Amino acid sequence: MKRLTLMFAAILSLSQFTAQSKQKSFDKNSKKMNSTEHYTFKLSDNVTRKTVTFKNRYGITLSGDLYLPKNAGNEKLSALVIGGPFGAVKQQSSGLYANEMAKRGFVVIAFDPSYTGESGGEPRNLASPEINTEDFSAAVDFIGLQKNVDRNKIGIIGICGFGGFALNATAVDKRVKAVATTSLYDMTRVMSKGYNDSVTPEQRTKTLKDLSQQRWKDAENGNPAKGSRNLPETLKGDEPQFVKEYFDYYRTPRGFHANSLNSNGAWLMTNPISFMNMPILTYVKEISPRPMLLIAGENAHSRYFSEDIYKSAVEPKELMIIPNAVHVDLYDKVDVIPFDKLENFFTTNLK
Repeated sequence: MKRLTLMFAAILSLSQFTAQSKQKSFDKNSKKMNSTEHYTFKLSDNVTRKTVTFKNRYGITLSGDLYLPKNAGNEKLSALVIGGPFGAVKQQSSGLYANEMAKRGFVVIAFDPSYTGESGGEPRNLASPEINTEDFSAAVDFIGLQKNVDRNKIGIIGICGFGGFALNATAVDKRVKAVATTSLYDMTRVMSKGYNDSVTPEQRTKTLKDLSQQRWKDAENGNPAKGSRNLPETLKGDEPQFVKEYFDYYRTPRGFHANSLNSNGAWLMTNPISFMNMPILTYVKEISPRPMLLIAGENAHSRYFSEDIYKSAVEPKELMIIPNAVHVDLYDKVDVIPFDKLENFFTTNLK
């Protein structure tokens, strides 16, 4: 299989592990990237935003932004929890979505996942299918306690890799009344099997052997080693098209944020271990009878994830394909993201 260069999907080949084996251990002085007031979108004049914190079930303090419609009065409103993409922060896509949905009358929280951005958790730059699923439910805990929220009217939106976690959280957390995803990734599937399930059993075994050996190195050093940067400083020009598209979002003024691993950092080398052993969408059928909306770009390299989940799920479900759109178009292009559809979906189903 030709090695893909999308590091933040964490499909790590033997050559990467060998090249990284001499890398210094994690820099303790960069445990947490400095917070910044920079957002990749403009806050609506009809929305207020404030920083909040809350703890998940593992005791990790999460940092979020709470978006409220101005002049909402004393009415209890429907609420949304938004997370993603994988490796992004709340000042990027999830915040943009929160801003747009708050304009439409919802109370919304966008959050930094555990171990990343301004949220807590050690070591830094780590992801977990269990803990990132829990992050959604912890955000539901928080938003459901707000005095202007009807806790019986809470939905979830998951973007990219957090689309998979959003579905996983909805399956187990029956407080969530409806779920929507955009540019869905199943991170456990892609890390286990590669894109389009192209990894052979032999390749999977080899990767797991390398990850296991990396644990010895981390134990000897006393710290987990970082992998290669998620995206390079510059493009060579021969990268896969979807990598160029990620670069166009994360590494340019369009979507760059210093706290984002995809813009400015790297996952830990052993990050894939739990993802390769814990499929998150085993119980996707148990989302029913609550409604599911899956949105994907017609030309997105990730489109097959949404199509396959749609086939696996049971009614009520809907798959919406956006003509001519690629994966990252659904990160920030407000003229492409079907916000009217999302508004109607949640208005109809959060009741």
